[in-house]
Amino acid sequence: MARDAATHLPQPIFHEPIFGEDGSSPDPGGFLTAHSSAADNETYKKIGDLSKKDVVPIPPSRDPKDALFELAKAYGGHGKAVTDKITEAKSITFHALGDSGASNAGKYPDELRVADQVTVDCTSSPPPHRPSFLFHLGDIVYNFGEARYYYDQFYEPFRNYPAPIFAIPGNHDSFIVPGTAPPDYPLETFQRNFCAESPVITPEAGSLHRTAMIQPGVYFTLDAPFVRIIGLFSNALEDPGVISEKKDDKGDTWPGVSNIQLTFLEAQLKKIKAESYKGAVILATHHPAFSYAPLPEKSGVGGNHGCSTVMMEQIDEICTRVGVYPHAFLSGHAHNYQRYTRIMPFKINGKDEEINVPFIVCGDGGHNVSRLVRSHKGEPAEEPSSGADVAYLDGGQAKMKVKHLILAKYDDQNYGYLRIYVDKDYLKIGFHQVGARSLMQSRYDMVTVKLEEHHLVAN
Repeated sequence: MARDAATHLPQPIFHEPIFGEDGSSPDPGGFLTAHSSAADNETYKKIGDLSKKDVVPIPPSRDPKDALFELAKAYGGHGKAVTDKITEAKSITFHALGDSGASNAGKYPDELRVADQVTVDCTSSPPPHRPSFLFHLGDIVYNFGEARYYYDQFYEPFRNYPAPIFAIPGNHDSFIVPGTAPPDYPLETFQRNFCAESPVITPEAGSLHRTAMIQPGVYFTLDAPFVRIIGLFSNALEDPGVISEKKDDKGDTWPGVSNIQLTFLEAQLKKIKAESYKGAVILATHHPAFSYAPLPEKSGVGGNHGCSTVMMEQIDEICTRVGVYPHAFLSGHAHNYQRYTRIMPFKINGKDEEINVPFIVCGDGGHNVSRLVRSHKGEPAEEPSSGADVAYLDGGQAKMKVKHLILAKYDDQNYGYLRIYVDKDYLKIGFHQVGARSLMQSRYDMVTVKLEEHHLVAN
């Protein structure tokens, strides 16, 4: 469906959006632009400390806080036909992944394999289950979102992907290297390529034809049949994720960061409640709310990235006040796959319910794969068991009266992506591994949420 609508119908340049290229092309063996960014020299070492303390202002959206960006709009003149087919099929399927950008030639084949596999999945799936878009969870361009690397790390790998690609920025898409001129700030480049006012071909696309996405901002709500995805920009730090000016519970703040995303999130949840919206609600951030680390008495230490406790507490507070909780949370940043189940009481429509919410990290979209636990001081890493209760990671446990936070499953060996299915009753999120040396892929994990009950069901 997506390929037929997106690539096989007439597409006047600058009047209709264009997605995949017609025909196939050989995979490039390396970067077309020589990579000599700050990441490849001594400057990278000097900015290591800055990436732990420098945040960036949040650019406001073009749209009102309660506005929705409809999937049909991304398809231009074909939008109604596309969404009508989805509605007729009584379900929607789409992709999600994070951290796809390859920062050097050695990592490039891994990114290409993942990008190729989601493309093959689009073109080979039968029409009722053909993915209608890809939602990128951030870190599209390493190391610091430079315009000259968008072609190598985004447009070329996804050149044949035959559907819209939406995105929220990651820390590498937003961190400002000292000395960068304002017109070259990474978020300026990101917005030119993902938040354009019309479907133009940007300079970053080079000779390719994919037009810029026209989402209204670095945070937005994508409204598609059967699902709404609320995407938030979690800022430029290595850790933690930041969605507002609040830094901690002591009253410290992040200078220059506004609270517009908190206002936006509250307005979106109130809209869902006012409409009695029955579809799936997904919240996406680049930084994960939860990322595994062992207790101090265990051997080894956590992976390269940790939890974002303050960010999660802010989201919890708004959800509790409004009385709407997302059915699932998606993120990237940690370069592996992790799936948690948060089990907690929540008041829905005035009734006390116990809900099960999956929190999924899919940050192995091509840039790197990192171990969940690393050795420390000569002690070998002690791997957790699937199904372990890791409630100690949950900083909001007391306020939300969380009963359990279960590490349901993880994979820190393979690259991969999410294939997500939604109909009127169920949300199904599957993690598909992509082989290290071929396009062979397999579904490694699947979680199913019954929408009305906010409960997980057996697959």
